[in-house]
Amino acid sequence: MRWKSAQHWYKAGCLRIFRASQARGSMFTRVECSSALPAGDNVLIFEGSQLPFRPGDSVAAALLEAGVSPLRKNPVDESPRAPFCMMGVCFECLVEIDGKQNQQSCLTRAHPGMVVRRQRGARTLA
Repeated sequence: MRWKSAQHWYKAGCLRIFRASQARGSMFTRVECSSALPAGDNVLIFEGSQLPFRPGDSVAAALLEAGVSPLRKNPVDESPRAPFCMMGVCFECLVEIDGKQNQQSCLTRAHPGMVVRRQRGARTLA
């Protein structure tokens, strides 16, 4: 669906959704008007918690939608880090996925049953 103007957004009810996301403190909002998650088995496990996601979401999008931030800490100064560019350039979204460290969550598509953990410190070499 193409949006013709801000008036069209308002008529479709999306402005209400945008304002609701601002109220909960998130700067990330979906473009779709429906904010309900589809029923199904689309759940990933993040540090022991089950987080639902929409089909086609990246791991970073699913985590941000659930309000998870930061995803890691800088190994040098321990400053918190979270996804920034969402296109694989900045490497701020690194997480551990299914036991593999240094995975870019913005480029990895979420799958049911995927186990995701925060990246802790620098990657260990095996």
